[in-house]
Amino acid sequence: MTPTLRQRPLEVAPDTFLVRANQHSLGGSVSTSMNSLVIRATEPVVVDTGMVTDRATFFEDVFSLVEPDDVRWIFLTHDDDDHSGNLMEALERCPNAMVVMSWAAIGRTCAAFGIPHERVRAVDHGQRLDVGDRTLQAVRPPVFHNAYTRGLFDPTTRVYFAADAFCAPMPPEPVDRVDQMPEQMWAEGFALFHHSSLCPWITMVDAAKYEVEVAKLAAIGAEVITSAHGPTITSGSLDRAFDLLAGLPTAVTQPLSNASGEQVARHTSTGRG
Repeated sequence: MTPTLRQRPLEVAPDTFLVRANQHSLGGSVSTSMNSLVIRATEPVVVDTGMVTDRATFFEDVFSLVEPDDVRWIFLTHDDDDHSGNLMEALERCPNAMVVMSWAAIGRTCAAFGIPHERVRAVDHGQRLDVGDRTLQAVRPPVFHNAYTRGLFDPTTRVYFAADAFCAPMPPEPVDRVDQMPEQMWAEGFALFHHSSLCPWITMVDAAKYEVEVAKLAAIGAEVITSAHGPTITSGSLDRAFDLLAGLPTAVTQPLSNASGEQVARHTSTGRG
């Protein structure tokens, strides 16, 4: 098993923290991330519950930010195992928490995990969740590989957690933000990860209709974009991020270039995504 590269929670906005687990990939030539989010609202929210292989550090990091009894909401972007790996233990350790997911996900997820229906709330694309001092909004990203996927937007901090969208590998030494890595590596990895792991169907879409969906996401006015599988995107990198996202249908994937400009292996994967 490849070693996990330890990164402490990163505050991406006031009282909003990216909980990070990383590992080396491609023989150590890049690192990949499995991120969750904690929002310390009046009713605290945990977004996704990480992988079972990172269970100890996931709970250590989450509970360094919020007390278990205070967690009121666990927003599940989708039920893939790298997003839901610690869901049942989180429910046990956070007795006051409800699971929030898209309406269509409820049947399969409750059956698969044995979640009591009274601990589940459906919030679908475009719908909102009141967490006391703010109202969060479920916003589906334009690219996904699980039909149940919903991202989460906080209009108070302007942070959007994009689930698997905006995925990209990092240099072997993980970074906090995309502007801390070579732009060429980001662009190549962005195209490659989306094409090979997240949305291989992207070449078959109607480009004009797809661009409308990308524009809709851009229009929500996010100032920070976080995702499960990539470094944080801040204001200075947002335009480039949306250009890369919009260009996916016609993007030609290239071998990745590392931080030194050397090419590394072409084929990779974010895991389950």
